Amino acid sequence: MGVWLVVLLFLSVLFIIISTIRWKLHPFLALLFAAFGFGIFSGMKLPDIMSSITGGFGGTVGYIGIVIVAGTIIGTFLEKSGGAFTMAESVLKATGKKRVPLAMSIIGYIVSIPVFCDSGFVILSPLNKALSKRAKITLATSAIALSLGLYATHTMVPPTPGPIAAAGILNADLGAVILWGLLVSIPAMLVGWLFAIKAGSKIQIDPEPEFTEEAIQEKMKEAPKAANAFLPLVLPIILILLKSISDFPTHPFGEGAFKTFIGFIGHPVTALMIGVLIAFTLPKKLDKEMLSTTGWVGQALINAALIIMITAAGGAFGKVLQNSGIAGVIGDTLAKANLGIWLPFIIAAGIKSAQGSSTVAIITTASLMAPLMEPLGFTATAAKALVVVAIGAGSMVVSHANDSYFWVVTQFSRMDVKTGYKLQTLGTLIEGMSAAVVVWIISLFAL
Repeated sequence: MGVWLVVLLFLSVLFIIISTIRWKLHPFLALLFAAFGFGIFSGMKLPDIMSSITGGFGGTVGYIGIVIVAGTIIGTFLEKSGGAFTMAESVLKATGKKRVPLAMSIIGYIVSIPVFCDSGFVILSPLNKALSKRAKITLATSAIALSLGLYATHTMVPPTPGPIAAAGILNADLGAVILWGLLVSIPAMLVGWLFAIKAGSKIQIDPEPEFTEEAIQEKMKEAPKAANAFLPLVLPIILILLKSISDFPTHPFGEGAFKTFIGFIGHPVTALMIGVLIAFTLPKKLDKEMLSTTGWVGQALINAALIIMITAAGGAFGKVLQNSGIAGVIGDTLAKANLGIWLPFIIAAGIKSAQGSSTVAIITTASLMAPLMEPLGFTATAAKALVVVAIGAGSMVVSHANDSYFWVVTQFSRMDVKTGYKLQTLGTLIEGMSAAVVVWIISLFAL
């Protein structure tokens, strides 16, 4: 029976990959069909299958649903208000306009914490082209620097939906995930920047900006100040980190009312809702339409719904796996293989490369890892958080033709497919591997 469960798990993952790539089946249905199929063919009792699917689905939504919605609203207001441009301008002032690739890496790194990397690249592309033209550098360098900067936080730092979903599925502390995610993603981003200036400089692409500097400056007149634009992003992260600190066994904030208050405002739901309220101050003039079902909030809810449904379906699949007894079978085998923290990275990299979506790779891998955490010894707070970050690192490897982000980067940067593989695909491989190495080094001391 143990061997059959392993075979069935392999077939389930293969079904998810083939159905989403070749048959174009929506990942939501692919994950749910996999959950039903695994439960039935593994011999689980029918009532147990249903309770596992509904329990896993509902439990996942309850944990991260509001957080994903709130994060998406913040990202939408940053995008629509022009706040992303003013954040970019402030970073440029710090780095200097002669260091455009570094500036774009840092800008992408910051913007992609609440904004999807695809949207972030589209939003920042006019600014990137204008700055590249001014600096008289090839667009290949600045575009890949921006792309890899966006990817670093998109895959490893909440409140981006993928890492939040993985934290929910694995019951990892969100503050710890943010902390380790930041520590890992910064060196990964710097490696991506170095790759961009080395490899990108060899390929000449004229920026030919569709927006002049004057047009961008005109748009920024309506945008919020940089400090205001950063606030709805930075404050929730600080509050969540404070809650994680307050939960330390040493009780740095005591055990009384102040700790309770920090625990309340630092809860991810409360912290992100505070960020939403601050985001409402970003437009020059807030009107009722922006908050309506057809306005900015309505658009954000539609975008968030897709991620929530996929995430919840992943939670359902993970719960079926957990209740099937496969954890003991695989856990014993993998523990002997001594792959350690490399296991979640390898699984995520395989799924990402096969089907294209980083978010689907993160959610699927987290669902597969959930029943294995205890057998593999990943039970401590730091261990769970590092597994989430390792999954995120794997979900970068690699961005190629089956990934929508690959086409966003290449088309907006006027790269042909061959150039895209040389820069975007190879760059995500190097950045993801670099992140995995950093996670492994940290694990040697933290686990």
